[in-house]
Amino acid sequence: MPITHIAPAPHPRDGYYATNNPYQVNGPKGFTEFKYLEETHDLFVRLDFPGIKKESVIILLEPLKKAVIVTGEAPKESKHDSSHRKYGTATGLICDCCEISNIQCFVGDGVVRLILSKQKINLRVPTFCSFGGARMPTDAPANIIRGYNPEVAGGHPLAHLRGLNREGCRGTDPFDPAFTGPTILPHPSVLEGSTSAYETKQLSNGGLYLRIDMPGVPSERFMVAVDGHGVLTIMGGAPATMHDTSGRDYVSQVAIVPRGYDWRRIKIIAKHGVIRLTIPPY
Repeated sequence: MPITHIAPAPHPRDGYYATNNPYQVNGPKGFTEFKYLEETHDLFVRLDFPGIKKESVIILLEPLKKAVIVTGEAPKESKHDSSHRKYGTATGLICDCCEISNIQCFVGDGVVRLILSKQKINLRVPTFCSFGGARMPTDAPANIIRGYNPEVAGGHPLAHLRGLNREGCRGTDPFDPAFTGPTILPHPSVLEGSTSAYETKQLSNGGLYLRIDMPGVPSERFMVAVDGHGVLTIMGGAPATMHDTSGRDYVSQVAIVPRGYDWRRIKIIAKHGVIRLTIPPY
C-alpha cells in the first residue's frame, strides 16, 4: 500500500493562519519581523531562512551604511530534495538622518537574527527618526535584494521601501491580519531553489518523502505521531529567542499510512528549522 500525502488546506472561513507557512498555528506571522528596541534604540530583525547553515551566512554593509545585505545557503540534506536553496535580502535604515554603526548577527534553527545599531549623521532632524526596515510587501519584486539600487532616490539604497511600513518606525505587527489568507506565498528571499514551505515526492517503492519548513524549531522539538486511523501528524515548537514577539507552533496532518504502522520506521532528519521524512511502505 503506497503512502499518501495530505496536502495542506486553508480553513474554509479564515484561510491559513500564516500565509508564510501552511503548518504554523500560532505566534508571529510573516517571513520577517522588525522591532524597534526602546532601551537601546537599535533595530531587531528576524529573517526566516529555513535550512540555512550558520557558516554560509554572509553579512555585507553597503558603502552608504544604510543597508545590510544578508545571504546564505541551505544545502540538500537528502537525495530526494529537488535542489539546494540560496537566500538573499537587504534591510536597514529608511531614513536620511542616520547610518548603521554596528551589526550583530545570530543564526540558528533556520532563522537569522540581526541587531542593527545606528548613529546620527544629520543633527538637524528630530531626535527620533524612522529607523527600521519596512516589512517585505507581498507585491514587491520576487526578492528585495533584486530591488536594491544605490543609484536611485538620491543614492538611498532602500528608498523603494519608504511608506510600505504601516506600523511606522516602531516595527512591524507580526499579528497583522494581512498575514492570514487563503493562499500561501512563495518565500520572497529565495534566490535559487524551491520557494515553497514544503516539498513532497512519491518514491518508486510506494514510500513518500516530505521536506517541511518549520523555522525556529530546534531539532529536539520536532515530533512525529501516527494515530489509530493511520494519520501521520508532525509538530514543532519554536521558542521565543532574543527579541522575538513570542514563540511559534507548527502542527499538521501530512500523510496517510496503513493502520498499525510503526512510526519508528520513518527516517527523520530534523535540523536547521526543517524536518525531512522518508516514509517507507508498509
